[in-house]
Amino acid sequence: MRAIGVSTYCMMHRPLGDALETLSQETGLIEILSDSLHSLFLYAEVCASFDLRYTVHAPTTDLNIALEHERMRRASIQVVEDLVGVCDRIGASVLVVHPGVCMDPHLMTASERALRRSLDDLSRLQEACAVTIAIENMGSWPCCHFRDTSLLPVLDDLGLGFVLDIGHAHLNGNLEAFLRAGSPVHLHLHDNGGALDEHAACGTGTIDFSAVLDSVSPRTTAVIEVQDLGAVRPSLAYMNGV
Repeated sequence: MRAIGVSTYCMMHRPLGDALETLSQETGLIEILSDSLHSLFLYAEVCASFDLRYTVHAPTTDLNIALEHERMRRASIQVVEDLVGVCDRIGASVLVVHPGVCMDPHLMTASERALRRSLDDLSRLQEACAVTIAIENMGSWPCCHFRDTSLLPVLDDLGLGFVLDIGHAHLNGNLEAFLRAGSPVHLHLHDNGGALDEHAACGTGTIDFSAVLDSVSPRTTAVIEVQDLGAVRPSLAYMNGV
């Protein structure tokens, strides 16, 4: 049976130590969203207090690898590089990175070019580190990059991993296309009704999780990424019964 983990996303209002203590009662695999009270730049030493396996999610609030402003783009890449070092220290197997956003539609083409430069940078970084750097497909907001499968061949050519966010793909109506075209190294599991990015408990929306698990390698790591702590245990129970 696939071991399914849990993201600390559901406990961002509590210190990292509290989150790890609570979630370790549910699973042995934890994904740390390295933001705010869970920043691994500030609190990485907490990880050594627990007998857990880790994956890490790069910051989402201040990091954007698709910025057309070159100095700011490179600053984001530097943050990822610094976080790679932390991942190696805590033994994390996967580092999840968002592909970035462009808030100004007039700059979208320039932002796409910036993203490609960043992927080249991350590919070179990947060659020198132990953690797998993996890019996550995004939701249905027009400002987001990587909403369809077109980036998958680029990631493959560059030797970068792919994180399949099941809920995001469902919102874009292309979950089946992602499952056919991609070979994800990691899954984000949460549910929705196809309209809003609810990050709801698995089994409460309209996603066919059985088809998902049947389509990916049993070696692919997977974590529940729900918004509320109360959705963790029902999600695990549901996924373990699929």
